[in-house]
Amino acid sequence: MTGRTAPLWFVGPAVILMLVILIAPIVIAGGLSFTDYSLGNDSARWVGTKNYEKIASHSTYSKMLRSTAIYVLTVVPISVALGLGAALLINSLKFGRDLYKTIFFLPVMAALLAMAIVWEFALHPTIGMVNDTLAAGCGTFVQSVFGWGWLPFVNGAETWYGQACANNDFPLWLRDRDYAIWTICFIGIWQGFGFNMVLYLAGLTGIPRELMHAAEMDGARSAWERFRLVTWPMLGPTTVFVVTISSIRSFQVFDTVEALTLGGPSKTTYVMMYAIYEKAIKQNLMGMGASITIVFLVFVLFITLVQRYLVERKVHYA
Repeated sequence: MTGRTAPLWFVGPAVILMLVILIAPIVIAGGLSFTDYSLGNDSARWVGTKNYEKIASHSTYSKMLRSTAIYVLTVVPISVALGLGAALLINSLKFGRDLYKTIFFLPVMAALLAMAIVWEFALHPTIGMVNDTLAAGCGTFVQSVFGWGWLPFVNGAETWYGQACANNDFPLWLRDRDYAIWTICFIGIWQGFGFNMVLYLAGLTGIPRELMHAAEMDGARSAWERFRLVTWPMLGPTTVFVVTISSIRSFQVFDTVEALTLGGPSKTTYVMMYAIYEKAIKQNLMGMGASITIVFLVFVLFITLVQRYLVERKVHYA
């Protein structure tokens, strides 16, 4: 082993593993996406861009893209904002930090499939505690709050909660196409913001206290001014990482959909990962599943590059 070839012996195994584990599957999926291959067939017929044309033209795949976009655009900003808020609140506590960290992080540690089953029982239209709790609030101050009756221009009796109380007809959270995707989004936020909180807590520990004292001496008296001038800019690298990871995790949502809605009702929760599973595994349409996989990878890569470009332009690295 000469001096020139020595680096190759160290880098070579990592490069080979990357090619075998990461690059090769993508290349194979890209090739299969132009065929009608199914498991068990000896050969595959070349269909060109027909699979991609179906994704662009069929209403089923349009609903898939819409459901995925709604989920990502809802879960990512809310879970990031809640994670930041929870981290700031916990970081300001003098007592009980570890307790609140554990409480907020529990949904992240719990098995997603098990939690999905719990949510299925909680959201059951007749025996679920969500609708039971809403029904118990009818005729009380809860109805005036959630019925928006305290707003001068809103008639509480005409809101969804007022009508539900009057008719004793509360939503079918997982079976109504008007509520299903938003219910899945709520569960995704509940599962994800604790992870973002931990990342932001790690970022907060890296902010020097001297900067806070200096900002206060320079006139930043309020907590909001110190957050705007010091904390938020110093959390720039953490925010880039949190937003990127949250977006990728949101694109990968599968367990909750598979356990609760199976992509329904009326394909309103038919997200991309579930579509890949349905086409490639359940229906054995490997070519179609591979084409959706390539579209999925392109979306993830595009979103990641765009948000890194937009966010890092204003990032302050200490």
